[in-house]
Amino acid sequence: MQGASFIEKMKKTDRNIVVFYGSQTGTAEGFSNRLVKDARDYGMKGMVADPKEYDMSELCHLPEITNSLAVFCMATYGEGEPTDNAQDFYNWMQSTGNSLEGVHFAVFGLGNKTYEQFNTIGIYTDQRLAELGATRVFDLGIGDENNNMEEDFISWKQRFWPAVCEFFGVQATEEECSSRQYELVVHHNISMNEVYTGELDCLMSFQIQKLPFDANNPFLAPVIVNRKLNKGRSRHLMHLELDISGSNISYNAGDHVAVYPANDVSLVNRLGERLGVNLDTVITLKNLDVDSSKMYPFPCPTTYRTALTHYLDITSLPHSNVLVELAQYASDLKEQETIRKMDCSSAEGKALYHSWVLDAERDILTVLEDLPSLHPPMDHLCELLPRLQARYYSIASSAKVHPTSIHICAAVVEYTTKTGRVFKGVATNWLKNKVITDSCLRPSVPMYVRKSQFRLPFTASKPVVMIGPGTGIAPFMGFIQERAWLKEQGEEVGETILYFGCRHRNEDFLYQEELQEFEKAGVLTQLNVAFSRDQRHKVYVQHLLKKNKEYLWKLIHFSNVHIYVCGDAHNMARDVKATFHAIAEEVGELSHAEAVDYFKQLTISGHYSQDVWS
Repeated sequence: MQGASFIEKMKKTDRNIVVFYGSQTGTAEGFSNRLVKDARDYGMKGMVADPKEYDMSELCHLPEITNSLAVFCMATYGEGEPTDNAQDFYNWMQSTGNSLEGVHFAVFGLGNKTYEQFNTIGIYTDQRLAELGATRVFDLGIGDENNNMEEDFISWKQRFWPAVCEFFGVQATEEECSSRQYELVVHHNISMNEVYTGELDCLMSFQIQKLPFDANNPFLAPVIVNRKLNKGRSRHLMHLELDISGSNISYNAGDHVAVYPANDVSLVNRLGERLGVNLDTVITLKNLDVDSSKMYPFPCPTTYRTALTHYLDITSLPHSNVLVELAQYASDLKEQETIRKMDCSSAEGKALYHSWVLDAERDILTVLEDLPSLHPPMDHLCELLPRLQARYYSIASSAKVHPTSIHICAAVVEYTTKTGRVFKGVATNWLKNKVITDSCLRPSVPMYVRKSQFRLPFTASKPVVMIGPGTGIAPFMGFIQERAWLKEQGEEVGETILYFGCRHRNEDFLYQEELQEFEKAGVLTQLNVAFSRDQRHKVYVQHLLKKNKEYLWKLIHFSNVHIYVCGDAHNMARDVKATFHAIAEEVGELSHAEAVDYFKQLTISGHYSQDVWS
């Protein structure tokens, strides 16, 4: 593995704890920062480290540092995959035979029980490090995003630190440690050419675009199509097309497009007004730890307006540690006491945080509005808020047919919370507002492509069954386009079967004309559509699967079919999998345990693939 030496850095800066993170959405990185901050309370000095930036084969040299400890906050992405920044580390763990004897470690895994491969990477990291001879200082922690990840993490670290103290024979220090990690620098005389305006890495990279384009250097893709797909008024389902001409970006059907959204301008303005801050003030937040590898929490110098618009997540629900740290700024003692109770260290605190923040879906702005005496400094708030993350969408096109554009199919998120406020999804509402006008200046979207394992079979003659209700149809539009293109090239194309579902035939039958044309041309050999609310009893895709059970089992058991499922992980994907189990039991005459194992083997062999979200 190539990378910098974290061992040398730890020695030079007198650190004995290193916290590595595998993070796709920023949560694992945030937890890592909190652990390093906690370490100061025990007289220890830690550093947060991205495994992608370091030579992880150096782990075997960690015992050279007295009382050293490596902690791993590892998220599982998608269907049991490592996060992008942890892929190389995961590959190294699989291939290495190096002894890690003398290395002390602990692991906290982040996952979502909605997904079948729950917390795979955290569990694997914990087991593999032990197999290589490392000593587990504390038990594996398991966080579940589908329940309460924050509570899981706090519960784990409350037991973790006493175990670390006992293992190394240290005690909590009585010294008062500052909670601040960054200091504020206000710039009064600075050229605006030196100020970040939303770029992720290099200054002026949005004004002067340079290849190659990736997560740190996204391409500003012009929006060339933005149309509403459905006819109903209650929801807004949309189709967008992004122009990637001249970007050298390539993609395959089944890949994901990552877009970097911006927060709603009105929310940003309300935050500025609530805290009485001039949002156009140019600032830098500089790390108080001069040896830290992360000198700024986001690109600096910049303005508060840019930070709140492009860099910080102002609509996610604040973690309890953020609220507790802000409590000191509440002038009303009752409000201060209420906030401090939400530290999740007691049953009462957990219940209060759950009801007042999670159930009521209060973001930082609504917290400030509902606690009128709370007036934190804007710079401290910016230090505590998580980074605004890219959003991933299954690409709804094939590069064989559309080599210079990437298509997105998405549902705009908007609903009323328990407090009576309207919540609007950041990315989908931002995309919805990318309206094309008669002016020559087209709206653009910062984007890059994330490769996926959700792929059509290499041999086109193999049959495929695609199950994608709602916007889950997105990758299958790319699959079908590609099968049509292959057929036009004279290749033998196997059966192409689609199961789609929506509420009403006349309202949200997405891509109806295109799909019926594909069926008419013989590309789609079967178009099965479940209209859930067009009759008294709801009909979903799994009901249509059950109806065709004999034919499906013949394809599965005798024709080497590839099955693809895309959409909601919480209910649909589970119900579809349960339906296939039932088909194997009823038609294939397998026991339930045999049916479960049968489809587990299909998943392992790549014949049953899922692209699902919660």
